[in-house]
Amino acid sequence: YGYCFNDLLQLGGINDLGDNMKTKEITVCGLFAAAIAVGAFLKVNIPLPLYEMHFTLQWLFVMLAAFVLGAKFGSLSVATYLLMGLMGLPIFAAGGGPAYVFRPGFGFLLGFLAAAYIMGKITEKSQLTGFTKYITAATVGLLVYYGIGAVYFYAIKNFYVGESVSFMLVLVQYCLITILPDFLLCLLASEIAVRVIPALGSRSLIQE
Repeated sequence: YGYCFNDLLQLGGINDLGDNMKTKEITVCGLFAAAIAVGAFLKVNIPLPLYEMHFTLQWLFVMLAAFVLGAKFGSLSVATYLLMGLMGLPIFAAGGGPAYVFRPGFGFLLGFLAAAYIMGKITEKSQLTGFTKYITAATVGLLVYYGIGAVYFYAIKNFYVGESVSFMLVLVQYCLITILPDFLLCLLASEIAVRVIPALGSRSLIQE
């Protein structure tokens, strides 16, 4: 995952960032990408009428990546995970490969990426402290993650699959069923951050 992270920087044209990153930084980002992948296998399958949803622990590791690494490296960790899955590694909840972008649930994975960046920015810039800072960031991230996922789900179902589905149905049947457990993960991630990050020291894993 560390090598893929470095390749992602080069493919994205972020050469200066790649040159300036230390081996430790690449390794830590790769470890968080791997943790998100592992979280995909810690799942509960939820069969629903239109689509089988998966409740996983990925959201927990996305939040921790954002809290520990910040906006830039937290989101790049998620991007590395997405790239590996789209390249064909079966590390998404229902497999992998480029065709995964046509699955209605892929939008929730894109939501991870945006949420990681926003949560990282909030933790970096917020004047809040302690648990309040992290739970605020996590709650905003949760809304971003589900918002992107719901819009993508609706678009794929209606405009790609050709199956008429109301946006309200998407929200009620495919968001509300898992958003409460994911909020409990927000509480858990915030508590972990409060206890672990001070022990690590301010940005000790990644030096900006």
